Amino acid sequence: QVQLRESGGGLVQAGESLKLACEASGRTLSNLAVAWFRQAQGKDRDFVAAIRLDYGNIWYPSAGKGRSTISRDSAKNMVYLQLDSLKPEDTAVYYCAAAWVPSKLQASDMYYWGKGVLVTVSS
Repeated sequence: QVQLRESGGGLVQAGESLKLACEASGRTLSNLAVAWFRQAQGKDRDFVAAIRLDYGNIWYPSAGKGRSTISRDSAKNMVYLQLDSLKPEDTAVYYCAAAWVPSKLQASDMYYWGKGVLVTVSS
């Protein structure tokens, strides 16, 4: 079992930055990819980024990383998502999720999910 806990959400102004954190815990975290997804109200849950917790391999959507940067602190089992130049359309619940690699890193492939944190960007 893997437990995921997000932190760092909140209300920010357009143009500002925010750094989300996801703490992973569990029996074994080897071969685990930790991903960030976001879901705006009434929309699908979209893949934002993923990182392999042990070796640091990084994946972004095929359209590019956009204004998001994923990183990790493997010693602390922490994964971070830096969100820069935020826009009102970035308002969403951001979820941390995990899957064993190899994985297609789609939402349906994730085995574990955090509860999510709300990011609200005001104009």
